Amino acid sequence: MAAIVRKSFDQADETRPFAEGKGRLDLIETDGGPVGRAVFEPGWRWTEHIRPMAGTDSCLAAHTGYVVSGRMKVVMDGGAGEEEYGPGDFMEIAPGHDAWVVGDEACVVVDWTGFGGYARPASD
Repeated sequence: MAAIVRKSFDQADETRPFAEGKGRLDLIETDGGPVGRAVFEPGWRWTEHIRPMAGTDSCLAAHTGYVVSGRMKVVMDGGAGEEEYGPGDFMEIAPGHDAWVVGDEACVVVDWTGFGGYARPASD
């Protein structure tokens, strides 16, 4: 492990675009695993823009992250809870949910647990 590391999401190790140009995921590989910055454009919704790639009914990733800007609504499967996140919010979300951007501003989220396999076609 390096004593000190600096990486930039602007020169990510991998970038995965979302369907219909509704955003992207920038991934940085670290000794502790991948860390991602997602930019979800207005109109983005998991069921429309990620589900076709994931091949599941809802998002099965667990997320631990921080909202940099914009707003996102998350609703758990079966009505098990819902929350709206905004700038400065910490988020911890269990698998089994849908999510969408609220409003007309892109939602930027940094996540250090759930983006490793996110927005990757099911065949990968």
